[in-house]
Amino acid sequence: MPAKTTPGKQPQPLSRQRLAELLNEDLAREYQAIITYVVYSQVLKGAEYMNIADQLEQHAKQELGHALIIARQIDYLGAVPTTVPRSVKISSKPKDLLRFDLANENETIRNYRERVRQCEQLGEFAMAEQIRDILVNEQDHQIDLATALGIDPPAVT
Repeated sequence: MPAKTTPGKQPQPLSRQRLAELLNEDLAREYQAIITYVVYSQVLKGAEYMNIADQLEQHAKQELGHALIIARQIDYLGAVPTTVPRSVKISSKPKDLLRFDLANENETIRNYRERVRQCEQLGEFAMAEQIRDILVNEQDHQIDLATALGIDPPAVT
């Protein structure tokens, strides 16, 4: 896997420390997802959104479970889990909320697929399995959101 490059910085080779940093980014996204699902499940209005609003409440609980798993892996790698979520977008339009959420899930899926490869590269096979289990839930969330929007789940590459 090529090392990550940041403008003006040297590439960072994959190490346990770098993996912990990346997992902390994932943890911030999990916190974002928890907040998003809690808020969106309550502000979606209209009969056509009642089913997805109920699903979003369930997603919030699952995302909390994901955050706990990721935080445990970060601690295992010898780092401290972050306490800061990524920002949450809000809109008065229900379809916008669902689109924001779907975009977040797509990003999460993309990152967790990469994280599985990185864990395996470092020989962290049990950690890779933990993330694979999370990935199954994230893809289910993606399907739920795409269905609520009346579209096919996007291909995430």
